[in-house]
Amino acid sequence: MIVRRSTEHDFAVILSIINDAARAYQGIIPADRWHEPYMPKDELTKEIQDGVVFWVAEDDGGITGVMGIQDKGDVALVRHAYVVPTTQRSGIGTTLLRHIEGFVKKPILIGTWATASWAIKFYRRNGFNLVSQSEKDRLLRKYWSIPTRQIETSVVLASRAWLDPASQQTATRNT
Repeated sequence: MIVRRSTEHDFAVILSIINDAARAYQGIIPADRWHEPYMPKDELTKEIQDGVVFWVAEDDGGITGVMGIQDKGDVALVRHAYVVPTTQRSGIGTTLLRHIEGFVKKPILIGTWATASWAIKFYRRNGFNLVSQSEKDRLLRKYWSIPTRQIETSVVLASRAWLDPASQQTATRNT
């Protein structure tokens, strides 16, 4: 398996993987937050225009997973992390996450649905920790552009660099 930065030629495959894998949320997240497709083409285009850079895991010439990273100045956000459903639980998500952690030199934050227990377990298993409710609300309002209803039904997980009081980013994270 190789991990590489996506190209414009990967757009349709990325969109397909996101929408196929996101079906796991149907019936899990609040019904008023589910829509089909989960991510329309124009929304993915906007995410890329807003600075989300996608990395893809490729095996035998086919893309098996995607993970976006968005630089927000003092932090980086993991955005839209999905693995082809038939290849989940085979290390692809961990490989993508480790790759991103290898080049991002600032705290990483991840937002996901509060009821997506599998996603929360995955990130916790990989060294991320849930932030408090009040911190979650503040972070989602500061770094994400999502509706209030989504803030109410989400959680934020943070890398060790965010949670470590000795980290040099501590001074800037409280702004």
